[in-house]
Amino acid sequence: MILVDTSVLIEFFKGRRNLKTDLFDEVIARDIPFGISAFSYQELLQGARDEREYKRLREYLSTQVIYYPPEGPDIYEKAARLFFDLRRRGVTVRGSIDLLIALTAMENKLILLHNDRDFDAVAAKTPDLKILLALS
Repeated sequence: MILVDTSVLIEFFKGRRNLKTDLFDEVIARDIPFGISAFSYQELLQGARDEREYKRLREYLSTQVIYYPPEGPDIYEKAARLFFDLRRRGVTVRGSIDLLIALTAMENKLILLHNDRDFDAVAAKTPDLKILLALS
């Protein structure tokens, strides 16, 4: 199962072509199961330009599988710890939400499809974060 990050979805919705949107096209064409994180759901909605786009996005996103992090405060402590550990190893992630998305992928054993360099840096230091690079 694949977790599609906000960074790919924004490019995809805007009709921009790149390696990651092409990979997402292939996921859709091959009917490979995918979903989004609750955090991507929020990010996409808050990025709407107007009411019409907000409603259209909400309607589309409501049809998608949405993955959540585990319940309770532990996930936020894990995210803080991951940030702390990464920073000590020379990696500073630009957004806390990215860590929560990465943890959502790891906790749900999903492969992350993204277009954000922070995830590559996290994956390089965190072997549990699996990144989708190609389909076999």
